Amino acid sequence: MTTQQLESFIQVADNLNFARAAEILNITQSAVSRQIHSLEEELGTKLFVRSTRTVSLTPAGIIFLDDAKEILAKLQMAAMKIEKHSQANIDVLSIGCINEIYLGLLSEILSQYHKKEPGVHPFLRVVPSRSILNLFFNGEMDILFGFEDDVPIRDGVRYEELARIPICCAMPFGHPLSARSVIEEQELFSENIIICNSYETPSKITAVQHRIGRHLPPESINYCEDMMVALSLTRAGYGISILPASIHDSPEISYIPLAGIEPVSYGMFYKISSQNHLQKAFLSTAKECPCLKRFQDSSLS
Repeated sequence: MTTQQLESFIQVADNLNFARAAEILNITQSAVSRQIHSLEEELGTKLFVRSTRTVSLTPAGIIFLDDAKEILAKLQMAAMKIEKHSQANIDVLSIGCINEIYLGLLSEILSQYHKKEPGVHPFLRVVPSRSILNLFFNGEMDILFGFEDDVPIRDGVRYEELARIPICCAMPFGHPLSARSVIEEQELFSENIIICNSYETPSKITAVQHRIGRHLPPESINYCEDMMVALSLTRAGYGISILPASIHDSPEISYIPLAGIEPVSYGMFYKISSQNHLQKAFLSTAKECPCLKRFQDSSLS
């Protein structure tokens, strides 16, 4: 389907006259007829009823008219954006994030980066599923944020660790266990647990959840499919979640590390071949971000 086909169809539909449509489009009447015919073949249906004197829309043509106008408007808007972008010579850095739980971290990095590169426009995409990996590997993202163990490293892809994040029990502030400095897994066998089954959950956390879940009756487990949903259920008092520690302190949630569980590595993936000065500046800024100091200090202690 082309813009020429859509323009021809819309003009004929609005004027119910092939000659008038050709005049408006500044092309020949036979060219309009060819565009309509090819569009009808592509759609597999007739859009107009034509006689020697009149032209009218078929039921299918009436249904398609609004859609055609909407499609054409979007195409024209997209073309306008590209044209303006080319004229303005805007630098764009495409950044992907596998989950929303560390958007606060990303916003702080972007704040520092904006001071260094104020003219760069970040294009941020949060896709909480494995589909984001295809976007990254197909070159549609310059940088991807995620957990090291859950993104396969391919040739030409490099990983830069930003932080080693403890695996914690997230619970409402004031819970009997919230004053502890560390929690053993067996202490959770008598608690209600929220299990997050999601691609965005680090595989190490999934393993811990399953170990604990085997010791609990069904009525003590609440399931969800998103880490942010797990936090919401935790705030509401439905149970304890097993999650990576938060980058920020929360007055509502206590994060208590699980004993004997190694932290998970969180960082940035990028393609070596596509690295440019914008990407280099962003990588440097991210590694120096002050908000990471909390995790860096805790990993040294």
